[in-house]
Amino acid sequence: MKLRTKLTLFNTISKLVLVTLFVLLLPVLIRNINQSFTDSKLQRQKKKVLGIIKTSGIKNNLYAAYSPLKDQFYSLDEDSLEENLDTIRNEKRKIEGDTIDYRILSYNFMLDKKSYLLEIGKSIDSIEETTAPLQNIAFVVLLGMILLTVLADQFYSGYVLRPLGQIIKTKLIGNKFPNFGSYKKVKTTTSDFAYLDISIHKMIVTIESTFQKEREFISNASHELMTPVSILQSKIENMFEREDLADDLKTRLLEMQKILNRLKSITKTLLLISQIENEQFLKEDKISLALLLQEVYDEISIRLQDKNISWELSVPENWNLVQVNKFLLFNLFFNLINNAIKYNHENGAIKITANSENNNFVVSIIDTGIGISAADLPYIFNRFKKIRQSLQQDSFGLGLPIVQSIAGFHAIKIEVTSEKDKGSTFKLILPHFLIEI
Repeated sequence: MKLRTKLTLFNTISKLVLVTLFVLLLPVLIRNINQSFTDSKLQRQKKKVLGIIKTSGIKNNLYAAYSPLKDQFYSLDEDSLEENLDTIRNEKRKIEGDTIDYRILSYNFMLDKKSYLLEIGKSIDSIEETTAPLQNIAFVVLLGMILLTVLADQFYSGYVLRPLGQIIKTKLIGNKFPNFGSYKKVKTTTSDFAYLDISIHKMIVTIESTFQKEREFISNASHELMTPVSILQSKIENMFEREDLADDLKTRLLEMQKILNRLKSITKTLLLISQIENEQFLKEDKISLALLLQEVYDEISIRLQDKNISWELSVPENWNLVQVNKFLLFNLFFNLINNAIKYNHENGAIKITANSENNNFVVSIIDTGIGISAADLPYIFNRFKKIRQSLQQDSFGLGLPIVQSIAGFHAIKIEVTSEKDKGSTFKLILPHFLIEI
């Protein structure tokens, strides 16, 4: 899940929690608001009545008046209480046989040496009539505000996190590892992202420098090793021409020659990988895929016959590889098919198919060999990493790294599936621009 989505989700959930709490507390809040508003209204009515009494006085108009719906009343009567009274509270009153709950303001005062009690009441039911509408209005307003804030959070998080996306896209995904090109600063006002940007750049510079040194070392070492190896091979061949050479010495020389051949093969392979990674090959060839695989078959068919392995090729005749290096692709298919033979069973089978998938072209090399264990599968492309089944073979652990380097050079992706003792499938996913039909 993307960081932006996580932030929006967190903000949404937190707001929903607040909404839930607010909805639960809303009835109590509305009730308190209504009660406070009613109390203020009662106080204003009290002041108004007292103002009238002060102006007109009290003659014989002591009264108790109720509204037609009995939702409010006014009463003024002589008071026998000696204490001062100025309260607002809920009380029950019986009016014409009906018992009604009122919110009543009670106030006593002296006038012309007489004590009077003023009461102004409003029914609880009339007070609570506005509770439901107010709750609905508050709930709708709250939902509208939540929606607006979620949209604002989504927009703002996208704006704030945009530099992070640019850093990932331009500094990591958008570059061919380990060649990253020149540094371009990402525009951002967030200091953390600016620090991340420069930190990634420094890390990339270090990685690129290290890889470049490794490539230079491998290339230089391979070049330097080829000369002494060739000289030693020539001297050993010259020694075989001597007629007085003892048999035991010939045996030792043959062993030395075998070791030199292995060393020469490793050196050539490392040199080839170095040249591929340094992009010293051109990609200007055009060749039929079926023809290329036929050439591989012609060179390797003797090995198929030795193990009685069947060969099935199901590739369209009209697929042409364009803008490629034929020599490298020949090596790619040769190594994969050679491994399919090397690690296959006697009387096994190899099948090569090609089909189009999702605007790409897929070539699959399927064998019925000993397979690759799940534990070894992640490491099969590591240089000099010999997995268990290769330990019994004359292998240097460089065949699949060569395949990976050639595939990367041509923007070809490799997917491998394997089941122990049942076989392996190497799927080459070729981008659409490599195939011309």
